[in-house]
Order: sequence, then C-alpha cells, then structure tokens
Amino acid sequence: MDHLPDNNSRYKDVDYWDERYKTEQSYDWLGSFSKFQHILENHVKKEDSILMLGCGNSSLSGDMYVAGFRSITNIDYSSVCISTMSARHSDCPGMTWHEMDVRQLSFPDASFDVVLEKATLDALMVDEKDPWRLSPKTTCFIHKALTEISRCLKPGGRFVSITFHSPFLRKRLYARTEYNWSIKKFSYDGGFEYFVYVMTKGEELSPEDAALEKKLLDDAKSPPAKVTTLHTEPDEDFLSNIDL
Repeated sequence: MDHLPDNNSRYKDVDYWDERYKTEQSYDWLGSFSKFQHILENHVKKEDSILMLGCGNSSLSGDMYVAGFRSITNIDYSSVCISTMSARHSDCPGMTWHEMDVRQLSFPDASFDVVLEKATLDALMVDEKDPWRLSPKTTCFIHKALTEISRCLKPGGRFVSITFHSPFLRKRLYARTEYNWSIKKFSYDGGFEYFVYVMTKGEELSPEDAALEKKLLDDAKSPPAKVTTLHTEPDEDFLSNIDL
C-alpha cells in the first residue's frame, strides 16, 4: 500500500494526511457504506442533519448523499482534504466541508440530529501500548472530543461510532453519565467483525453500562495492580485490524 506511514504514530500527524491527500483519491477504512447501510438506516433518518467527523477522502458522505441523506456537514483537520472534497462534491446542495478539530467544534449546542465517525477515534489510539490503559494524553483528547460530540447533539440525537474495537475496549470510553447518552452495539462483516455503536442523547446508561462506569471510577481511585486475564483481545496494530 503506497500510503502506509513509517510507523503508526504518524496517523495522528496532520502533515502525514496532508501529503497523503495530495495524491490519494479515495480510501474507506472498515469497509464501504454498503457493508453497514442496513444498520445505519435503522438509526439515521434521511431528513436528519448529520455531522461527519474526520471525513477524510472516504466515499461515505457521497454514498450517503446518493442514498438520500442530503444534510451532511463534513469536518477534517486536513486543509488539503477539505479543499479537495469540497471541490469534488460541489454539485451536492446541502453538503458542506469545514477544516476543524474534533476537540473544538465550532457549532452551537444541539446543532445536529446525528454525529457520525468511522475509524476517526481509532486513528487517535494507534500508538497506544496498552488498549486497556490509554495514556493520559490520549484519554484527554478523546474525552474532549466526546464532550464536544455530546454538546452538539440535539436531545434524542445519535452519535454513531464505527470501529474495529470490541465492546470490551470501546464501552470503557463511551459509558460515562456526563455524556448523557445510552449505548447500543451492532456489528457487521467487513472481512473482520467491525462494530457500530449508537449512543442516544438524553437516554440513561443501561444497568450493565452504569456498572461498568462505576467499576472504572472505583478502579481509578485504587492503586494499580497486576492482574492476569483470560480475555484474549487481539493486540495486532491498527492496520492489521482493518480491511486494506
């Protein structure tokens, strides 16, 4: 693959993406829209206002537009990406493109019915040594992003997150009362099993997810201990878990 970086940490580097987007036409992490369309259409309405986080040069927004989703706001922190994609989709009324950081969304509160991300948060964690214990820097980054996502959702709005991370890892990030949402999990086959999480603003966490949050908060107050676990979460790097 021509655009692979020298090491995975470069996936967090905007300069890497700017250079990549100068030559790469399109790439879809975790499969194309058709792979999970049946899930999305159960939770996203055609008339919904949608915010696409870390849109990249993916065909997802264009494919959704063709499928009838006509109000899509796309953001990415690469100016090259936004310039290219804006020109490519200039004939799509209702679709807009903005250079923006997911940690600092410049939209008013309750702006969107749906916020959608596909592998954007995954890319922020590619150089983590232990997926069970994220570094303070990455933890802070993701918390800021999730706080902004919750803020921009309308009451009853949905945050849809598409990832290769199983519930064992991803629910640890999403199960927080302060985000004011419930969590539902779905999956689809894209060569690997990939996951779709739908968080609904204004709904309470399930008893199971509330218990997970409490356990994580209690663990954070306790001194770390060495624990042997029988759970075998794959520890391959980012690229070995996605459909190339």
